[in-house]
Amino acid sequence: MNKQYTVASMFAGIGGICLGFKQAGFEIVWANDVDKNACRTYRHNLGNDYLIEGDIRRISSNTIPDFNVLAAGFPCQPFSIAGRQHGFKDDRGNLFFEIARIIDTKRPDVIFLENVPNLVEHDNGKTFLVVFSTLAQFGYYVKYALMPAHKYGNIPQTRNRIYIAAFRDLAACDRFSFPKEIQLTVKISDIVDVHKKQHDIYYYSENNPLFQHIKNVVRERGRIYNMFNGKPSRVASGLCPTLLADMGRHSDRVPIVWDDFGYRKLTLHECLAMQGFPQNYYFPKTIKIENAYMQIGNSVCVPVVRRIATEIMYAF
Repeated sequence: MNKQYTVASMFAGIGGICLGFKQAGFEIVWANDVDKNACRTYRHNLGNDYLIEGDIRRISSNTIPDFNVLAAGFPCQPFSIAGRQHGFKDDRGNLFFEIARIIDTKRPDVIFLENVPNLVEHDNGKTFLVVFSTLAQFGYYVKYALMPAHKYGNIPQTRNRIYIAAFRDLAACDRFSFPKEIQLTVKISDIVDVHKKQHDIYYYSENNPLFQHIKNVVRERGRIYNMFNGKPSRVASGLCPTLLADMGRHSDRVPIVWDDFGYRKLTLHECLAMQGFPQNYYFPKTIKIENAYMQIGNSVCVPVVRRIATEIMYAF
């Protein structure tokens, strides 16, 4: 436990997985993402010493320093039920094989992957079989679990994701267990203050075509409602619906709340908190609000990653 274990992070985004591993005691020695705006946010909060901006397909694995853990929240849209589910036929889905390329060269002790739960069912299970068998052919022992944020991260968001941990050493794999469910003690009211006025940009004005429809559906103050294509709907009491990357492409898909000042979207700061990011995590002023929402939806629930990373640390 006195050794400093290291992580290389692919598809790092704004740094959710990196942050979770750092909180668990790991050192991040290399990270990569192709999105220039996500990289700006990453640098703004986590620094620039090891972040490589660029297309992973153009990065030689020999330029990556040695590391113990390869972490990757690889693009989930090709496998998501919210998308078109093209899987490996989608160029983004094919990026999984870039993970395989790095594994083949670097052979890390542990591989950590995160994706949407539909990865298991996609294409009648064939997609997940490719992922599983690829790791196995490189000599890794694989464990995986579906873990909703509100059950495993003490975060009041319904976000459910599959987490995969693969080990080169069988004994280490045997020592590893995914974290158990924990009680949800963080309330929406701990994140969303209905008595505090937010910036006008977040509020629906009465002349907005959606205003009356929202007013007819949103009847509980402080409860978060899902928004999809301008149609608000209730979710389980005390929970926030899954935050999606589409929040950035479609402004009517940001969850809404009724506070003392009107009907509004969740703020960027509230959305970051719903992903478990710390209070001092901010977007640079150069990032547009739509892009910031998309970055949040593309990220991960940090406390869930931290808990898994802690168990990986114990398994070494």
